[in-house]
Amino acid sequence: MYEYMAVLQKFADFNGRSRRREYWMFMLVNCGILFAFGILAMLVAPLAGSKGSVAVLLLGAAYLLATVIPFFAVRVRRLHDTGKSGWWMLLGFVPVGGLVLLVFMLQDGDAHPNEYGSSPKLTPVSA
Repeated sequence: MYEYMAVLQKFADFNGRSRRREYWMFMLVNCGILFAFGILAMLVAPLAGSKGSVAVLLLGAAYLLATVIPFFAVRVRRLHDTGKSGWWMLLGFVPVGGLVLLVFMLQDGDAHPNEYGSSPKLTPVSA
């Protein structure tokens, strides 16, 4: 949960580097919350009808919109950790580009400082 909150605290910080753990924990929690909104919408539908279900889905959409910028920011920082520019995210618009981005997100970061900063693995974590 710390990694999720760290991403939200760096809301629009596209500079620096993020570890794999920070990126994937943010993705896990984010997908879990969106999944919970979907399940809640299905559970509310029989009780409150379609209006209740739509209200829950609108809350889920509002949450999704609120986390779009942090998502892109952590993704750029993750690319920086592997030594790549944030412009590599444009690969997502090309067929099979998403798979290439997935490989980049799975790669270990540079162990040494690169042009985007020092390795987050070597930086002590402050609680």
